[in-house]
Amino acid sequence: MAKKNGIARAETTSIQAVEQIESLILTIRGKQVILDRDLARLYGVETKRLNEQVRRNIERFPEDFMFQLSKDEFESWKSQIATSNGEENMSPQIATTSPQRRPASALPYAFTENGVAMLSGVLRSPMAIATNIHIMRAFNAMRHFIGSQTQVFQRLEIVERNQLALTTQVAENNKKLEEVFRHLDDNSEKPEKGIFYDGQIFDAYTFINERIREAKKRIVLIDNYVDDSVLTMLDKRNKGVDAIVYTKNISRQLLLDFEKHNAQYLPIEVKQFDRAHDRFLCIDDTVYLIGASLKDLGKKWFGFVKLEQPTDELLSKM
Repeated sequence: MAKKNGIARAETTSIQAVEQIESLILTIRGKQVILDRDLARLYGVETKRLNEQVRRNIERFPEDFMFQLSKDEFESWKSQIATSNGEENMSPQIATTSPQRRPASALPYAFTENGVAMLSGVLRSPMAIATNIHIMRAFNAMRHFIGSQTQVFQRLEIVERNQLALTTQVAENNKKLEEVFRHLDDNSEKPEKGIFYDGQIFDAYTFINERIREAKKRIVLIDNYVDDSVLTMLDKRNKGVDAIVYTKNISRQLLLDFEKHNAQYLPIEVKQFDRAHDRFLCIDDTVYLIGASLKDLGKKWFGFVKLEQPTDELLSKM
């Protein structure tokens, strides 16, 4: 039983040593390293003696095994170096000696995992061998920790990218909705085609009136069946907008209606034209094909469609 307890205590001591060594591992130049002063403390030797052994075997320590910190690197990591100088958190097995402090002007050396492994061939004492085992385990534990954190950061980056894409999509959708609502508010979206069914008298009447009010320069109506109600609708146009009606038959009554109208309101010109079967309403340069005469809107089914031909092209054929 005592033997088992001894093994348990040894394993606990080993775990504590690894955890304490992990706190000495720094990241410099993108590499995981331990500074020479901390290694000297771990091995129980002076920093000066450790570096002497390294210089005697310098061919074993290339740049990727060991490098000296620059002044800027030393300043950047001074806080971590200062933390690593303290011995109060070291276990008795690690903090066996108190190495002499180097001059402030001497820049420390940093050893990578390969460099620490090479030290085991330079420092051959039993303590150095045991310490090296702890150090290599600490490097391995740190490597696994960084690997797990990298996966977490990668997942967070994916979440952030998805969130950014979603936010961008929502913003674009909101912009489109705002544009739709703006068009609805100012009636700038003009319908291009549709059908009115019987009974939709007011809807059809409103639709034509809205088109008439949109005119900025001229209104041209080609309709074989015109009465005085059409004149009332055309009077809803803005000032300065010309209006002309082409119709198949101009009776004496219709001509009188135009004359009386023009004597009081903005004049509407009327001309005879008998080569059209359908009804056309031209608002400036836009041409609508209307399936019903304006005086009969909503009495029966009719459709309308905005044509691609401009008004001038239509009039040139007359």
